[in-house]
Amino acid sequence: MQPIASLSVAALRRVRGVLTDIDGTLTTDGALPAATYAALDRLKRAGLHVIPVTGRCIAWAEILTRLWPVDAIIGENGAFYCHLREGKLVTRYLDDAETRARNLARIRTLGDEIVRAVPGCALASDQAWHAADLAVDHAEDVPKLPADAVARIVAMMTEAGMTATVSSIHVNGWFGAHDKLSMSRLCVRELLGGDIDADRGEWLFIGDSANDAAMFGHFPLSVGVANVREILPLLPAAPAYVTEAACGEGFAEMAALLLAAR
Repeated sequence: MQPIASLSVAALRRVRGVLTDIDGTLTTDGALPAATYAALDRLKRAGLHVIPVTGRCIAWAEILTRLWPVDAIIGENGAFYCHLREGKLVTRYLDDAETRARNLARIRTLGDEIVRAVPGCALASDQAWHAADLAVDHAEDVPKLPADAVARIVAMMTEAGMTATVSSIHVNGWFGAHDKLSMSRLCVRELLGGDIDADRGEWLFIGDSANDAAMFGHFPLSVGVANVREILPLLPAAPAYVTEAACGEGFAEMAALLLAAR
């Protein structure tokens, strides 16, 4: 990883949109710093597209879409995206209602099995508001679990046929092959008429977690906030650049450089 300060002004000037993780990237110790919110607002006012891409549930995504200066929010690791159309909330699901209902029944059963099998874990406090995935808490509202316990949760999910990934706070599992990157493609194409494959140099991604690996690997302008160093051994693809500051302050650092270049 190179220091983000080494990014050229020319590369930064090409950026037309920012895709960003939320937990541990926009937030610091679970809260949104004022500097981070101000950075989001400045990016939007400068004419850049801003799309958070998170593992958080649909309730979070729909509320934050209304409250934050963003184009859309992709939630539950790519199960849907939310946006406002003429001030009205629209949620675009990947799967139909019947498929989601069937999967949620399987998710409830598996969630109970995991909680019984892995001491110290718990269903995420917002699991009741998930539309399409299972979130098991390993570090948010429970004491941080050891790596072998987290690995056991991942194994149980994959053995059940789920795609599983680890964020800074949860282990998320879902039925289907979607992820943050696949829904980012769909969201940008449908909402903005853009192509994040053909125009990948015009998008910057910033994150901090193992579930950001596909995004880190896809974008030349991939940035990790400084706390990404804690999980580098877990990443099949590391970010190209890293901020000096951690968490939300790292996001604000990135935004300041991007805006200065413009």
